Amino acid sequence: MESAPRFLCDVMLARLARYLRAAGLDTALAVESATDAEILREAIDEGRWLLTADRKITEHKAAKGHVIQLPFGTLGLQAAALSGQFNIDWLSHAFTRCLMDNTPLQAATEEHALQVPEDARQPVEELLACPNCGRVYWRGSHYKRMRNKLESWQENPVAAVATIEPL
Repeated sequence: MESAPRFLCDVMLARLARYLRAAGLDTALAVESATDAEILREAIDEGRWLLTADRKITEHKAAKGHVIQLPFGTLGLQAAALSGQFNIDWLSHAFTRCLMDNTPLQAATEEHALQVPEDARQPVEELLACPNCGRVYWRGSHYKRMRNKLESWQENPVAAVATIEPL
């Protein structure tokens, strides 16, 4: 993912952040108590696009070229807007990052495997773990629901949404 964009989502877009992480994109989530100026500074300092649905943050002078204002509405509408702007590949690196803290996942150890339901410990079932928080991931029903959504976004990336211009 050489030129994949890196994102910082404000707290209003926490759900979108999880799906961007599910797609394998480096996506941080702003601290809830941070001010708009602090969030914007974090995005600039870390070389991330700040994703927000908040119009007020776009009024900062430093926002130009660093902020993408997404539409209010459904997760699908926001994903379509991002696909139009960045040509996102929703599947090629899917499920390689922790949904909670954005850390790249690693192969799970035997100790990790003991934390998951027995039917998820089948030899053909790949288990991954976050080396930061210890969360274990397997391909259960939650994975399948998220994967279906990512596949639908990959198949129909812009869904008739106009491209969103960076501010």
